[in-house]
Amino acid sequence: MQSMLELAGYATVAAALLYAFFGSARAYGEWRQSVRQGLEEQEFFRKRSKTILQAAIGHREREHHTWNGDRKFTVDKKFHESANKDICSFYLKPHDGKPIPPFEPGQFLTFRLRIKDQQKDVIRCYSLSDSPLHREYYRVSIKRVPPPRDRDDVPPGLSSNYFHDHLNEGDILDVAAPNGKFYLKQDSMRPVVLIGGGIGLTPTLSMFNTLALAESKREVWFFYGVINSQDAAMTDHLRAIEKEHDNLHVVICYSNATEECRKGYDYDYEEHVSVDLFKRLLESNNYEFYICGPPPMMSAITSQLEDWGVPESDVHFEAFGPATVKKAPAASEEKAQAVGAKVTLASSGKTLEWTDDADSILQLASDNGVDIPFGCGAGNCGTCVTAIKSGKVSYLSEPASTPEEGTCLVCISAPDGDLVLDA
Repeated sequence: MQSMLELAGYATVAAALLYAFFGSARAYGEWRQSVRQGLEEQEFFRKRSKTILQAAIGHREREHHTWNGDRKFTVDKKFHESANKDICSFYLKPHDGKPIPPFEPGQFLTFRLRIKDQQKDVIRCYSLSDSPLHREYYRVSIKRVPPPRDRDDVPPGLSSNYFHDHLNEGDILDVAAPNGKFYLKQDSMRPVVLIGGGIGLTPTLSMFNTLALAESKREVWFFYGVINSQDAAMTDHLRAIEKEHDNLHVVICYSNATEECRKGYDYDYEEHVSVDLFKRLLESNNYEFYICGPPPMMSAITSQLEDWGVPESDVHFEAFGPATVKKAPAASEEKAQAVGAKVTLASSGKTLEWTDDADSILQLASDNGVDIPFGCGAGNCGTCVTAIKSGKVSYLSEPASTPEEGTCLVCISAPDGDLVLDA
C-alpha cells in the first residue's frame, strides 16, 4: 500500500502540472468554475429532457389506453386516512385487467353510482389523490359529508356516505376516464405553491406526490389547512416526503388546535392558510399557485393573491359546485337580461320562466321537478351536456372545455332569450 508521503508527493506534482498548464491559480479556479457550471447545465438539461419525454410518453399512453363512456373498476383496497375515519381512500383497479392511462395530476374521475332507493343513477366526481406515475391503480380519497349542523331536515351527502358505508373491497364501479382542466403544469420549471384545505387536499396531494416521484428540482411549498388532528389526513406521508427532498416543503395549519395537538409535529401554525402566511415564508410572489379547498378559503386566497400582485395566469384552482365557480365578468348582467325568457324542456313537456333568482338552467329545472344528470356542477365534467333544439345560452362562468356545437352545459349557463332544450 502506498504511504501517505507518496500520495502527498503525487498531489504536489499534480498541482504543479495544473499550475503550469493554466498559468495561475486564478485561471485554474475559473476553469474549475466553468466545469462545475457546465456539469450543472448538463444535469438541468438532462432532467428537463426527462420531464419532456415523460410528458410525451404520458400523452401517447393516454391516447392509447383511454376509453369512452364507463369502464368497470374493482375496489382493490379501502383504507381510512383520518383519525375520525371521515376520510377514506379507495384504490381502484380495472376489472378487465388491461392497462389504464396516466392522468394529469389534479384531475378527477366521474362515477356512475347505482344507489338503492334512487330512481336514477347518481353521477359524482372525485379528485384523484395519488400520482399518475403509479400505473397499476387509481386512488380517490373521499370525505364523508354529514348533514348540516343546523338543518335536521337535510340528509347527509348521498354519494360520500354510499362510498363509506356500502362500498367494500371487491365491489365494482362504473367509472369515466380521468378529466378536468385543473392540473399541474409538469413541463414548467417555475417554483410552485400547492394549497389544500380540508378534503381539497386530494388534487394537490396528487401534484405533490408526482413532483416527489419524478425527483423534480422545482421549489415546492405544500400548505395544508384543517381544523385539527382529528380532521387531518396523510400528514405522516407528507412529512416523510419532505424529509427525503430538500426542495419540497410542507406547512400544516390548524385553525383550532386542541390540547392533544402537538405543535412542531402534528402542525406548524395555528392559523388559517393565508397570503399573510405566504409573505412570511416565501421569498417573493413569483410562484405558480394551485388551490383547492372550501369556497370561503378559495375566495379569500385568490383575492389576497390578486392584491399581492400575483398575475391571474399564475393562479389555478379547482371548482366543484356553483359556490366555487369563477364567475364570468358579465354573469350578473347576463342573468338580469334573461329575466322573463322562456326555457322549454321539450322531453319533460315543461316551459319555465327564467328569473333573476335562478343560478343556472340546471337549478331552474331541478326546482321545477326536472332531473337533469350532472356531476361537478361547475362546468368541468361535462355530465350535464344537453342538446339545444332552438335558441342559445350564455355561460355564467368559464367552462373547462367548450361543448360541441348545438349543446350546452346547463349547470353553468343561462338562456340568452327564449330557449328550447332536449331535456
